[in-house]
Amino acid sequence: MRFAFDDNDDFDLDRDFPLGDGTADTSGSVVCPYCGETNTVSLDPGSGDTQDYVEDCQVCCQPWRVSVHYRDDGTASITATALDE
Repeated sequence: MRFAFDDNDDFDLDRDFPLGDGTADTSGSVVCPYCGETNTVSLDPGSGDTQDYVEDCQVCCQPWRVSVHYRDDGTASITATALDE
């Protein structure tokens, strides 16, 4: 998809790219399955109700799978599991 905007376009960032009602979690904490340290991860509610991706521990640098599930009220359940499980 290509966007071309100039001064004459009727472009409204909030309208054209809505972020929701502002009640969904945009960060959370998980415990690294390798070193046991708590990590804060950024969340993207716009990526769907259920998300899975790989992120590295901020302390020991080991990669783990992050699973995010958004509830109807916008709160997120976040888990981190070792990639070798």
